[in-house]
Amino acid sequence: MTNDNIIREIDDELRSDRMRALWRQFGPYVIGAAVAVVVLVAVNEGWTWWQNSSAARSSDQFYAALEIVDGTDVAAAQAALEKVAAEGSGGYPTLARFRQAALLLKDDKTAEAVAAYDALAARESNVHLRDLALVMAGLALVDGGDVGQVELRVGGLDTADNPLRNAAREALGLARYATGDIDGARVAFEAILADPLASQETRSKLQVYLQQLIAEGAVDPSADASAFVGDAPSVGDAPALDTVEPAPADAAAPAGTTPQY
Repeated sequence: MTNDNIIREIDDELRSDRMRALWRQFGPYVIGAAVAVVVLVAVNEGWTWWQNSSAARSSDQFYAALEIVDGTDVAAAQAALEKVAAEGSGGYPTLARFRQAALLLKDDKTAEAVAAYDALAARESNVHLRDLALVMAGLALVDGGDVGQVELRVGGLDTADNPLRNAAREALGLARYATGDIDGARVAFEAILADPLASQETRSKLQVYLQQLIAEGAVDPSADASAFVGDAPSVGDAPALDTVEPAPADAAAPAGTTPQY
């Protein structure tokens, strides 16, 4: 065996010894890191499965509760919705709480419905859902005769960049109309019609409101209505108020003080 071969063998042995020493020193950490990666992947997959399973279960519970809501057993419907609100996952608890409040309003429990909407607005981190709860509370208070309570909830939503600004204006207009503040109602309704982003359905509805105000002498009938309604359909084509609600039928403001034409 030549000297070169002997030296090479010695070098190989030394390298092997160093590798074994390094493995003994760092091997447990490498194995631990590999195990940690496997555990993290398993936990993530398990969490994803649990979330999907929980969401599916909450969905089933929510739609089962809606079927009860469509019936006549209000107590059973509220109990089913409460179960979803307490145990559901994702957005289903919030949906259940909105339905609970709407059911209270449908059952003529206005104060309890408003309290439920207020609680929703207080707990919601999603600004759009919070604003929706405030609008629903404001609409529920329309017939209460306290414009201040309506303004307290929706007054801050009457801004140019708020998607619910026109719903807020409508609640304010209806509340003012209910208390006899015809001029205030007209201002709120005209602000909606002057909004270029107001929907065609909203414009049609507001035309009817303004025609009622014209009939009561609050708006000059000789005024150019097209300045407000633009391309909206004529009043004759507008839907009747009892078919166009300011909010979903089960949570809209009572129709008692809604201007009729």
